[in-house]
Amino acid sequence: IEMECRVLSVQSHVVRGYVGNKSATFPLQVLGFEVDSINSVQFSNHTGYAHWKGQVLTADELNVLYEGIKLNNVNHYDYVLTGYTRDTSFLETVVDIVQELKRLNPKLVYVCDPVMGDQGSMYVPENILPVYRDKVVAVADILTPNQFEVMDLLHQMGPDMVVLTSTDLISPHGGQFLVALGSQKMVRPDGTTSTQKIRMEMPKVDAVFVGTGDLFAAMLLAWTHHHPKDLKAACEKTVSVLHHVIKRTITYANKMAGPGKRPSPAQLELRMVQSKKDIEYPAIVVEAIVL
Repeated sequence: IEMECRVLSVQSHVVRGYVGNKSATFPLQVLGFEVDSINSVQFSNHTGYAHWKGQVLTADELNVLYEGIKLNNVNHYDYVLTGYTRDTSFLETVVDIVQELKRLNPKLVYVCDPVMGDQGSMYVPENILPVYRDKVVAVADILTPNQFEVMDLLHQMGPDMVVLTSTDLISPHGGQFLVALGSQKMVRPDGTTSTQKIRMEMPKVDAVFVGTGDLFAAMLLAWTHHHPKDLKAACEKTVSVLHHVIKRTITYANKMAGPGKRPSPAQLELRMVQSKKDIEYPAIVVEAIVL
């Protein structure tokens, strides 16, 4: 019997489009994972549209959902995946749940995408930062923040793998390239540790996409599961999936918008279902350089 691999994904949900759980669930299922989703928010669409409506799940409501899973004795997971959170008590409850799940399965891997800000501005209230620093980082196994100097510091605080999804580093190929960095701490047979670091450069696309970070974290979870000791291969496949999805999306969006017009947020929703084959068998388009 093929053993199932089960993920608990606590992220936002949108009725229309792809962000949070909508960005993570389908690609993970395509790659053979069972995904149990808790929707931290339920919105009509992502907040890049002119209008959006919906509800936010409270820490107490999160606890109630987890209690239900627990009472039925089905709270056994191989992975936990979390993304954007604005509320400190909600994040603290997530940490409590992860700690309990790790007691039940010490091999559980917690993949955390700490969505806090980008390009110098914060998306979240400042009082959530100490929760990430003091509580989340200590229980996380894989982190995907977006700046460089933090990698070794974060390793010291807990996670064995850190992948910086975007940095301000200058690419030798020029300003049209985005630089991503990864670092994995590994234990040798004699008990000593070594660190593998990689660097990747991806061509920038002149458009604002929403949900790509959530897709990145989900694909990193999947491909590190398939390549547990090969950060280079896992990152190449992860980034290549993103490349194919984004390329398909921008081609479609430009066609729908018409010549000389900027695509709308609705036209720029990720072409996820149409990219099923690329998610399953990504042609490698970006090579990772081992540093």
